[in-house]
Amino acid sequence: MSTEPPVLPGADEARRWAAEELAKPEYREAAPSWLETGWENFLDWFSSLDGSTESAAPLPSPVIGIVIALIIAAAVILARPRLNASSRKTREVFEPDTILTAADYRQRAEASAAAGKWGDAVVDRFRALARSAEDRTILDPQPGRTADEVAHDLTAPFPGEARRLDHAARTFDAVRYGNMAPTSSDYHDIVALDAALEAGKPERDLALRPPAVLP
Repeated sequence: MSTEPPVLPGADEARRWAAEELAKPEYREAAPSWLETGWENFLDWFSSLDGSTESAAPLPSPVIGIVIALIIAAAVILARPRLNASSRKTREVFEPDTILTAADYRQRAEASAAAGKWGDAVVDRFRALARSAEDRTILDPQPGRTADEVAHDLTAPFPGEARRLDHAARTFDAVRYGNMAPTSSDYHDIVALDAALEAGKPERDLALRPPAVLP
């Protein structure tokens, strides 16, 4: 392993790194208002270290490097929860303020499939699958649940369907939040999975059943 000390940026390079990092849209969008103000003040303070102001004594490069690392770390820590919440919200299975039964979603899916709208059909059939699991109390109703969470939570009671659940969740996300153009085969795969789960017996029910008493 190399024993050379890490290279610390010079003052000009450190200011540029800080400005570029903290100016990224994800930080500005996710940061609380007080943190945005702090960033602006921080960048203004950095600008004063270029030596143009006689009364301002430039800081040594190692000190500037340490300050930058601390500021960026704080920005990431403070912004990450809101970034994660935003990502989670945009990928939820059900539309906000929309309450439909599994039968309603299946009916909409069949109508879309009959019209050749495979994207709408895939999305609504996966929603039917998730809603049915909630109606059967296999899943607890959870606002904001994502397709990945549906697949993960249903794998425990239906371990034999783990692969198909994962594939269905990926298809849902690719269609709903990506640019995938599904085919009739993609739709009928989810139809078959929905039917299998509907007819299947969750394994946790079997685990909770008391053992038979032998004579």
